[in-house]
Amino acid sequence: MLKPESYQAGRWIGPGMAAQVLRSPVTGEEIAQAGSAIDAQAMLDHGRGVGGPALRALGFHDRARMLKALGQYLDARKEALYALNPLTGATRRDGWIDIDGGILTLFAFASKGRREMPDGQVYLDGGAEGLSRDGDFIGQHIATPLRGVGVHINAFNFPVWGMLEKLAPCLLAGVPAIVKPATQTSFLAEAAFRMIVESGILPEGAVQLIVGGTGDLLDRLGAQDVVSFTGSAQTALKLRQNPALVRNSTRFIAEQDSLNAAILGADATPDSVEFSLFVKEAVAEITTKAGQKCTAMRRLLVPAPRADTVTEALVEALRKVPVGDPADKAVRMGALVSLAQKRDVLEKAARIGAEARRVTGDPDRFDLLGADPAQAFLPPMLFRCDDPDAARALHEVEAFGPVSTVMPYRDAAHAAALVNRGGGSLVASLFSHDPDFARTVALETAAWHGRLYLNDRDSAAGATGHGAPLPMLVHGGPGRAGGGEEMGGIRGVMHYMQRTAVQGSPRMIAALTGQWAPGAPEVKGPEHPFRRSFEDLQIGETLWTGSRTITLEDIEHFAHFTGDTFYAHMDQAAAEANPFFPGRVAHGYLLLSFAAGLFVQPDPGPVLANTGLNGLAFKKPVSPGDAIRVRLTCARKTRRTGEYGEVAWAVLLVNQDAEPVAEYELLTMVSYRG
Repeated sequence: MLKPESYQAGRWIGPGMAAQVLRSPVTGEEIAQAGSAIDAQAMLDHGRGVGGPALRALGFHDRARMLKALGQYLDARKEALYALNPLTGATRRDGWIDIDGGILTLFAFASKGRREMPDGQVYLDGGAEGLSRDGDFIGQHIATPLRGVGVHINAFNFPVWGMLEKLAPCLLAGVPAIVKPATQTSFLAEAAFRMIVESGILPEGAVQLIVGGTGDLLDRLGAQDVVSFTGSAQTALKLRQNPALVRNSTRFIAEQDSLNAAILGADATPDSVEFSLFVKEAVAEITTKAGQKCTAMRRLLVPAPRADTVTEALVEALRKVPVGDPADKAVRMGALVSLAQKRDVLEKAARIGAEARRVTGDPDRFDLLGADPAQAFLPPMLFRCDDPDAARALHEVEAFGPVSTVMPYRDAAHAAALVNRGGGSLVASLFSHDPDFARTVALETAAWHGRLYLNDRDSAAGATGHGAPLPMLVHGGPGRAGGGEEMGGIRGVMHYMQRTAVQGSPRMIAALTGQWAPGAPEVKGPEHPFRRSFEDLQIGETLWTGSRTITLEDIEHFAHFTGDTFYAHMDQAAAEANPFFPGRVAHGYLLLSFAAGLFVQPDPGPVLANTGLNGLAFKKPVSPGDAIRVRLTCARKTRRTGEYGEVAWAVLLVNQDAEPVAEYELLTMVSYRG
């Protein structure tokens, strides 16, 4: 028998006297005892006092590398997790979403952390704002890690992915986590968590685990803590009302089950690709994880003239889905997570059945492969409601299992109105090849949804699927869906950080952020900066070049050489008629080329390559006879590999009157010393 343990303040705690007996949803046999007595304050003290400082001592890129290493460690050992997966009632295909999906989420956040966050401990949110006429006082928004813990309360349906998709942004932000998986599938979450601890990759105190009840943990949370919850609206409401959370304005992120919908476009005929895609994805959403997905399609909206055709196609496809023992490779849909969940689904399905007729899926009579129908099995159940306007339960009651309802609509506006009656959803889908129909529906429904999934023949090959939350996109939704957001790339990381406006001189702001800002001191190096290794370069190290006068011959040669003979460069009268130009002017790209000629050091050295140019802005036209010179400043340094790092240079071009004519950020790869 499995005995998942809690992990508190660096030690494992086994099941206590009040541990809950967990039974297999497939056989009914006892498979685990779960539930440990915890010391909530000890866990909070350990996370805040040990894990937090250790994580904050690292930079964003250090933590991103840590996530990547953790993903690699789990990936090499995931078969041990797949061995436990059938005990949750899930097939291996279901398990891929949970286990591999969770590991891939770690990799995604590791990648985004390295690409989109600084190689330091302060995140800059936007650019600097000038607050004085002379530029000697500026403002900057920064984000730094909260000083508390992230309390992650997860649902039963995805014990691995649900844990990792919360851990990744939390740890990347530099905040320790206390993970509380749903008890019914806690043994699988604990197995993955144990691997995390045994890897030794995370600093002590970065993660802790509660198997069983949380005790008075929430009562002890404060303003620097975060609660991230996944589950039912009823449970979320109860947690939100905790007096300590309300009193301390503790951040609360909720991702709740919702009545997600899918729309078949009015243009989709039975022989169209979109029709086939709709049926295929609807069947997958009804049967994957036995319908126990927060993103599953609960309402299927179809054009009224094709309601019968769509219903028949769905019934035929659902009847072909093999249901049974999830360990059987021939089975496509396994069991619900427990008998209690089965009872709940049947009760909700009966309420739906009061407003709609069941067209397939008799829970009292269905075929099973190698399993006992008395256990937590149900067939795919499809209902049909021909008057969705008069219905109420269909737009309010969710059967969290293999249950969905077909509803006809009249036009795009009617379809959107029906979708929105769900009161806020995680995702809505539209299968249509008509851009006008799609735009109408999207504009009418976007405010009620966290994600809109549009699929047609053009995107079918690469589409990720209606029910697939992705780490780079927000997972959440308004209203019934909880009003929160998970993942979403760096947006998810910001849930665990405090945004602060800092004001001061450019020198002080640069010292705080670790990035040079215009107006901050310029440092003169001992030699040309392109001769300096990555380690030797200082933030603020600046080169002022000599000047070069722009001639009419330069402009004409560049025009004929490149083929850019735009009139502002070649026709004096036409250029003078343009309110932006005093006459013929130099090409912007000619200026960039001359700028490079002024600041580049041509000999082989530490600079390996120019890899990009950001934020190019032309400030003032340059006429024949004007002279330009360049300021090149080391603004930011980022380690990339074991051989080289990235240096961002602030480049400013000025004319003979010291007026800015162009500016941009230049990216180069610079080798390390030696």
